[in-house]
Formats: sequence, structure tokens, C-alpha cells
Amino acid sequence: MLTERIWSGNSLRNFHYLIACPETGEALAVDPLEWRMCLDAARRRGWQITQILNTHEHTDHTGGNAGLKDVTGAKVAAHAGAAARIGGVDRGLSAGDVLRVGRTVELECLDTPGHTMAHICLLAHTDPPALFCGDTLFNAGAGNCHNGGNPEALYTTFVTQLARLPEETRVYPGHEYLARNLEFTLDREPGNEDAAHLLGEARHHEPAAAVVTTLGREKRINTFLRLQSPQVIARLREKFPQIGEQPDAKTVFVKLRELRNRW
Repeated sequence: MLTERIWSGNSLRNFHYLIACPETGEALAVDPLEWRMCLDAARRRGWQITQILNTHEHTDHTGGNAGLKDVTGAKVAAHAGAAARIGGVDRGLSAGDVLRVGRTVELECLDTPGHTMAHICLLAHTDPPALFCGDTLFNAGAGNCHNGGNPEALYTTFVTQLARLPEETRVYPGHEYLARNLEFTLDREPGNEDAAHLLGEARHHEPAAAVVTTLGREKRINTFLRLQSPQVIARLREKFPQIGEQPDAKTVFVKLRELRNRW
């Protein structure tokens, strides 16, 4: 499997991805809002975009579908529950479905509600694995639930699906928010040395060269994967004393998401 990450340079800080078969050069474009950039990148690599995958229905992920489809004839795939809202979807996807690209690439569809209730993440069972996670999991953060989502559903997605993936799984999110998310981690857990070290790097890197984290690293730097941290819990109780001395993990997650909404 060949992967090209494309930094949009737009105000929304989108990442786009091309996933290609090394034998045939066929490629899948993930959330290609800036579709011309995706097309140019594919042409530079000698690839042909034959499919488009939308992780969810928000227009900052679907807005490039029509332009890219007009030029390439690519077929659009998305969560079956989001297809009507997106429009022009050729294949509705459910949990466990497999997207095949060319002769060699297989991508498992994970049904990952939370940011919206019809969100797909793609999991490549490569060595190491790769997760294309849209707006569900960000580097050092979690998606918001403002526009059709639910924080309790997002918690369930995190603990029953994402956190159980192999530690070496590479994380490819839909936006670049690393420095800001690390600042939130350190606001919640000032003693997190891993987050502090990475923040020093993140504040100086170009977004196009942002680090590709692994799930194992996320568990060290991402507050939403550190629900048992005594410091995270203690500082959360300062904001929400009603959660008690031993809040359950779901309460910690939901209150962290609430706090992040206005932080």
C-alpha cells in the first residue's frame, strides 16, 4: 500500500490522503476537499484516482467530490447512513465492509460514531497498520460533537474500537491540530513529559511535515486516551466537583470533551 498525505494549506487545516495500489497505480482519495491538489499529487505519482471515500457528511470533507468525480469518473463511497446527506454516493458502507484499491490494497471499514453518528474510519491491516480516522481521532485530540454527534457515542468508539487497535497503528486524521491539542493535554496533565516534548517540536514544524503518530504514542499524549490518569481526574474535579473522587471513564471522557468545547 502506498500513501500520500496532502496538506491543504486552507483555514480549516485539512489533511487529504491518497491510498494507492503499487501494482496498478489505482488510488483512493480520502476526503478530498481541495480536489485539485489531490489530482495534482496523483498525477505526479503516476496514479489514477478511481475511488473517493468520505469519512462523514460534513462539507469540509465532501466538498471536493463533484469536482474530482467530474475529472476522474471516480466512484464515491461513504457510510450508508450519511449517503443521502452527502448525495452522489455510489456505495454505502457498513462496519466490516472492505474497500479494495487495485489488486493489493484492502481497507476495512470501521463504523465509528461520535463526531457524527455516521462516520467511517478506514483500517489498513498492513505492517504496521494504518488508521484513516477523519474527525474521530486527532493527533492528541478527539473530534467535537457539535454538528450531529454525541460524546457518549464517541467515548464508546474510543474505548471499544480505537484503543484496542495495535500500538504500532499509524494515525492519519482529517485535520492538523497537533499543537493546540497538546496544549490542552498539558493544561489537563502538566506533568506529561511526552506531550511537553512533542509540543516543543509541533510549534516549530510546518504542517505539511507534521509527525505521523502511532496509537501507542497517542496513549501517552492524548488526554482522551488517558482517562485513568490521576492528574487528569484531579484537575477535572476542580472544574466539575460533582463528578466525585472516583468518576468512571465515560464521565471523564464526556467532561473532557465538554471542557475542550470552550477551551
